[in-house]
Amino acid sequence: MVVRRGEATVVAAEPSDVVVANGAGAFDVLDGLATGWWAGYLSYDLGRAVETVETRLPPEPSMPDVVLARYDARLVVDRSGARFVGGRRACSALEGLLERAPAPGALPPSLDPPTSSLDRAEFEARVPSIIELIEAGDCYQVNLTRRLTWDHTLDPIALHRALARVNPAPHAALLVLPVGDESISVVSASPERFLAWRGAECETRPIKGTGPDARVLLDSVKDRAENVMIVDLARNDLGRVCEYGSIHVPAMLSLEEHPGLVHLVSTVRGRRRARIGAGALLRATFPPASVTGAPKPRVLQIIEDLETVRRGVYCGAVGWIDTEHDEADLAVAIRTFTITGGQTTLGVGSGIVADSDPAAEWEETELKISRLQRALGTLPRVAA
Repeated sequence: MVVRRGEATVVAAEPSDVVVANGAGAFDVLDGLATGWWAGYLSYDLGRAVETVETRLPPEPSMPDVVLARYDARLVVDRSGARFVGGRRACSALEGLLERAPAPGALPPSLDPPTSSLDRAEFEARVPSIIELIEAGDCYQVNLTRRLTWDHTLDPIALHRALARVNPAPHAALLVLPVGDESISVVSASPERFLAWRGAECETRPIKGTGPDARVLLDSVKDRAENVMIVDLARNDLGRVCEYGSIHVPAMLSLEEHPGLVHLVSTVRGRRRARIGAGALLRATFPPASVTGAPKPRVLQIIEDLETVRRGVYCGAVGWIDTEHDEADLAVAIRTFTITGGQTTLGVGSGIVADSDPAAEWEETELKISRLQRALGTLPRVAA
């Protein structure tokens, strides 16, 4: 397990406990986590326990809504050096595990191009359908996504290292989570904070607006409007559980540069009310505003009707929760690979608004995945 904690990198292995949960009960599980430091994911499909959705897409039984693992020792690496955190015995065991860690694996001799759950024609055909719904007053914005699938189990450690070289990200993560007799690996290069909290103070930093050119993006009426709409949704979500008058936006439409592209990012903060635990806080804000749309209840149904596969981890949340110190940092699971069941998947999407151009929205998805696919090309291959 490797995650980011601000500018520090946190490494851990062999969890002492693993919690798996599904449906509405998952939020109670989040409130009842034992004291300790946990890392894992919340699937986008947990949103079905928040908003009523008429199910059309078949479930994926091998993909639980929530998987969190507790680690009794961690190696924390930052500018001041490296240090072990946790009990003496657990830290000693972790040190031994890291010394014996195997070398990363390699790609198979040939890696076929991925299949996409929606091809270009199918994706572009759905954009006018969304615009019609917007013009009819059903919604203001819908995030439309597709899934790329490789029929190979890529090595998560090698993939994580490749992404760190080619596409470094502030919320990079590597999770290898045991679930029964199988494992689910998540390798993320997410640039976006979904939800962080320290005590009562909480923050979300939604991204809306993506392009290759900073000046063009700043001048884009469409992208600026898209960001403002999602900020309103994020303010509303936090407002359900935060003190009256505490919601504020300290940064609006900030330009943020990432490898190969630029984003418009806003920051929304609030102070959660007394006796609001992690479960209630996440129920109020899940799924992330930037990867659904507005209004969220209607948009979740539109997504169900227009997409062809469930999203799984993609568009959910990945990160860590420290129940001992009442802290957490969860990223939006975008630019995120999921490896399980003999396959590797990668989701990608774009926010559709009234003046969206279908071809431009497709090209935005291509821009977002271009460097991630390039990272695959840097991995070593098994000799034929």
